[in-house]
Amino acid sequence: MYAQLSAAVRYKLKPGDTTAKDFFENDFNIPVLSDVSKAPAAANKARINNEADVNLIEGMETHLSNRQERKKLMGYLKELSANNNEVNYNQSKVKVYYRLANVFARLRLYPLAMKCFFKTMQYAKGKQANNNPAPLQYSADSLAADSVNKDFTLNTNYLSINTKDDSVFINAPGPVGLKDKTEEKSKAITYDRIINTFNDGKKAAAYALLFHVKQPVPGKPKVFAFTNTGHTFITLIKYNTDSTSVSISFGFYPQKDNLFSATPLDPSCSGTFKNDCGHRWDEVMGKFISKKRFEKILLLTKRYDGLEYHLSKNNCTDFAIKAASYAGFGVSNSKGSWPLGHGNNPAVTGQSIIAGGVYDDDSKADLFINFDEVLNKSK
Repeated sequence: MYAQLSAAVRYKLKPGDTTAKDFFENDFNIPVLSDVSKAPAAANKARINNEADVNLIEGMETHLSNRQERKKLMGYLKELSANNNEVNYNQSKVKVYYRLANVFARLRLYPLAMKCFFKTMQYAKGKQANNNPAPLQYSADSLAADSVNKDFTLNTNYLSINTKDDSVFINAPGPVGLKDKTEEKSKAITYDRIINTFNDGKKAAAYALLFHVKQPVPGKPKVFAFTNTGHTFITLIKYNTDSTSVSISFGFYPQKDNLFSATPLDPSCSGTFKNDCGHRWDEVMGKFISKKRFEKILLLTKRYDGLEYHLSKNNCTDFAIKAASYAGFGVSNSKGSWPLGHGNNPAVTGQSIIAGGVYDDDSKADLFINFDEVLNKSK
């Protein structure tokens, strides 16, 4: 878990990854250290590659600022994804992939983020098996093991980064910025709209769920800040065999019947779903799941359609925690108290993620975890 969490913050990469050298040096103008010539050739090469990786990570926002830079990055990722094999996979490359997963998640490009994370799973699971990178092995309830269709098997090619990802990244309108704090207002969405997102007439190759938490005060277990109580929501992703994907982010909300609805004075009211595709978050966990688990989460969503919202017993965090439990993961502590009430809430849930208080029924190598770097500085 320490390795997972440390990968989500700034780190100094270990030298040794030689696959990225030409791309970073030629396209991103990576500076070479002045004393490199004094070291042996092998050490020089390692230091240059390490410097390249660090510059990519530290200057990520600059590289995403315009279409041309995004095109260069996607070109590199597609080449790296296509050429990966167990021989040239190493820890440095895994850290680059994990950092890219963090960045794409912050940009709300969740399908692309989980594709990058999938590359880290390939390395981690192989290393667990025999201390060397090896092909990814799946557990009894992994991506495809409990599928109804016998021919539904995972092919890693379906999760490779390819030209189908260009339209949502390279061609994004306007500059892409990691520090952009703008946020779309979440609008009401029906269960039918959610389910129809995945009725695209295409054969599925894999599924994933992400669990997002927006704390009232980032990095602190403060249950509320004035009227802000935070929010917890989920993202569901379906990857198709034609390398396309569909996804939707949504959460459970109170549909205020009066001014005091969903407050300690009047904790229950009508419930509704809202589209949270533009919602910001402070912490996120993600996991690839089986078809069976994906369908169970959709059934949970159907049961919540029109269900009563209750501030203490059935709120946004309750829904998201149940969905995550169906996916096989969750947090160890999510409950807190407030005047006239207590229960699951975003503040304590987010703090559990930051503290490493999470669980995974399968393997923690399967669990993507990311939280904002600034939270590490919060006391």
